Amino acid sequence: MTDAAAPGAGALAAPVVRRKPAREGAALPILTVLAALLLVWYAASVWLNAPQVRERLERASPDWSVSDLVAGAWAMDRPVLPAPHQIAVELYDSVVGRPVTSKRSLVFHAQVTLSATLAGFALGLAMGVALAVGIVHVRVLDRSLMPWIIASQTIPILAIAPMIVVVLGNLGFTGLLPKAIISAYLSFFPIAIGMVKGLRSPDPIQLDLMRTYSATPAQTFGKLRWPSSMAFLFPSLKVAIALALVGAIVAELPTGAQAGLGARLLAGSYYGQTIQIWAALFMSAFLAMLAVGAVDLAERGLTRIRGGRL
Repeated sequence: MTDAAAPGAGALAAPVVRRKPAREGAALPILTVLAALLLVWYAASVWLNAPQVRERLERASPDWSVSDLVAGAWAMDRPVLPAPHQIAVELYDSVVGRPVTSKRSLVFHAQVTLSATLAGFALGLAMGVALAVGIVHVRVLDRSLMPWIIASQTIPILAIAPMIVVVLGNLGFTGLLPKAIISAYLSFFPIAIGMVKGLRSPDPIQLDLMRTYSATPAQTFGKLRWPSSMAFLFPSLKVAIALALVGAIVAELPTGAQAGLGARLLAGSYYGQTIQIWAALFMSAFLAMLAVGAVDLAERGLTRIRGGRL
């Protein structure tokens, strides 16, 4: 029976199957989609900026060409839709070309929004987990709270954010707290729903086994329900951290904040600086990717600690 493993028995040994890395082969499709998006974007910027450029060219000289129109559309100071390279230049200038402490630096505004995002995410995490634990263990809470939790997400955040800011402002709370609460309002929901699903995920036979061991409710929670919920918690956290960022940006709009990506977007809309608006949007997307990546890294670390599975 051991001959198959002996030297010289390679012809009979099972073929070695090399696993293909998950990311292998993904670069070409991603680059293809990116190239298609850039092509469509450049074409759209010409189409949307053409009326203003054409008017300007006709005032300067009646003999203008299509190349003049295209070049003018991609070089406007306040275009309807800026070209991608204009956004890239604005991002470079406002990220690398300015001190981090400058109010014209996107890094400065990003760190203000990120602080509100993390504070709101922490509040949302605590609230979501506490609600899920209560709902799973107390039947009255399951029947009374769950409909309200679902209904709370039907209210548009743009409608409720100014009310939260006004109420907390009258109570003397300004600055980070109103933004964190609005951010938590969006982020607690996926955490609560995911944790309820996760805490209820153990099989009945596993719960019966814990009863046969005379386990207390706390022991059942700590040794069975909580570990089982981890596979549901991290996907919820990835959604929640992105929503927390959205909440922080939205919260900066009605507060009249002077710093933050929301304030940057608002200032850009006031003064018609579309390039500034798009640069702030790209910085927001980068922050979201960074936050989701951090949660993914924590998930991978916990998976490794627990022997390869959550």
